[in-house]
Amino acid sequence: MSFFENISSIQNIIYIFSSILFISGIKMLGKEDTAVRGNFLSALAMFIAVSVTFINVINPLLVLIGITIGAIIGSLIALKVKMTSIPEMVALFNGFGGLATFFIAWSEFNSIPSNNFQYLLVMITTYIGGVTFSGSVIAYGKLSETLKVEKSSIITKLFTTLFYISIIYLLYSIVITKIFTPGFDFYTILLILTLLGGVGFVIPIGGGDMPVVISLLNSFSGIAAAFAGLLLLNNVLIVAGSLVGASGLILTIIMAKAMNRSIGNILFVGYASSSSVSKSEETGEVKPINVSDAYLILENASSVLVIPGYGMAVAQAQHVVRELGELLEANGTEVRYGIHPVAGRMPGHMNVLLAEANVPYDVLVEPEDVNPSMDTVDVAVVIGANDVVNPSATEEPGSPIYGMPIIEVHNARTVFVLKRSMSSGFAGVQNPLFFKENTRMLFGDAKESIGGLVTEFKE
Repeated sequence: MSFFENISSIQNIIYIFSSILFISGIKMLGKEDTAVRGNFLSALAMFIAVSVTFINVINPLLVLIGITIGAIIGSLIALKVKMTSIPEMVALFNGFGGLATFFIAWSEFNSIPSNNFQYLLVMITTYIGGVTFSGSVIAYGKLSETLKVEKSSIITKLFTTLFYISIIYLLYSIVITKIFTPGFDFYTILLILTLLGGVGFVIPIGGGDMPVVISLLNSFSGIAAAFAGLLLLNNVLIVAGSLVGASGLILTIIMAKAMNRSIGNILFVGYASSSSVSKSEETGEVKPINVSDAYLILENASSVLVIPGYGMAVAQAQHVVRELGELLEANGTEVRYGIHPVAGRMPGHMNVLLAEANVPYDVLVEPEDVNPSMDTVDVAVVIGANDVVNPSATEEPGSPIYGMPIIEVHNARTVFVLKRSMSSGFAGVQNPLFFKENTRMLFGDAKESIGGLVTEFKE
């Protein structure tokens, strides 16, 4: 066996070891007490995999420069990003993964694929990687609210048409070009249509569906990486990409189920195309409450359910929420936190915020855990959540969100809703919870309102 064959064998053994670390790291992410170690283990696996690749690259210095630049940029972004901007950062990172595989496929095409299977991989990897990149950029714009395009606008319809054209052209590139050699640069056209198609894939999707879209784009980035691994015959890239692709797809299905909608409905129909119009209007009288009165009710409560939403992220109120929970528990109150799978603007958004504030994982409950006993909850405190507690989903067949499983706080004895205003949620659906007899509206910044309750308890 030659020297280079020995090196290749050693590389593959180390790749297998890195793959085992990847799998172990992802497994550890499933528990709060091991999540940090799992994240470190996965990062270590990637570092080892990249390091061993240096052995047989033509220009290791160039690779090292690329890694250094990427590490600096990634570190700066991670250190400076606000917790409220985590969804946008995740969307953008998904896009960078897609862009990397897009470039790999482009490079492999220029190397002239040696067989039909490799040619097929190049075309598919190009398309998935390109769609993931440009689609993630649009998702970033929607989440950061810097991009606001109406679903019925001419621009949206144009890009949606380009998305379908890009799929047809991909099929043409895979099948026809292998039979008849075109007299034009068909691949460059594919590159352009792929990027435009990614824009058309995401731009018509409503803001309320962005958590599912982020999860799906994450899956796409993994699938593209797995295909790139097949192109490069790189075992660790195949394993890592498959893990990300499979886990992202499973999470997408779980989130779609949590909304009682199919993935196809989310991607190609949306809330706005519901068969009928919601009847929820501003009917009834809103009953405001101040911090002092809210404190008196909470002080006498034996059970409290806190339902966090994006409003908590905007106010960065997770730390005072945890402090209030500890004061309530010290007062003899049972405190739990109701987490809806699609609360916030990315998968697990509320879990991340509460974990940052050191809220114990075992007091987090899902809708199916708490809904059956909701009538025994003395006070439900809704902090900036809207769509995930909207009773229209269970009470109004004509509502665009009808059938979506929610946290049924309207069945609690008393509901406090912390909001800045009476505005509707990200899905644009009015919430009749605000006008229920057992609901009290605590207007203002969530952090200041919760902070006021904390002060009342301490005094």
